Amino acid sequence: MSEIIDNRAHHRYELEVEGHLATEHYKLDGNIITFEHTDVPKELGGKGVGSKLVQGALDQVRAAGLKVIPECPFVKAWIEKHPDYQDLVKT
Repeated sequence: MSEIIDNRAHHRYELEVEGHLATEHYKLDGNIITFEHTDVPKELGGKGVGSKLVQGALDQVRAAGLKVIPECPFVKAWIEKHPDYQDLVKT
């Protein structure tokens, strides 16, 4: 697996694995980032790619001092399962 890239031109985080691209789409408004949709190609299903992508994106969000609105059900569920990331959620 490669590293998570913030492709700002396309408003998404990207993770390339085995020649396939997993993406986490977002919109940014000031210091608030809204995660809208996670896309993991079916060829990568069940390999933990989505989780690695979300964790890497959230680590970058934390480093940038942003707050998160998890509209994407996958991101919302991931944060609920990882209490150490719940402080990133905009209340």
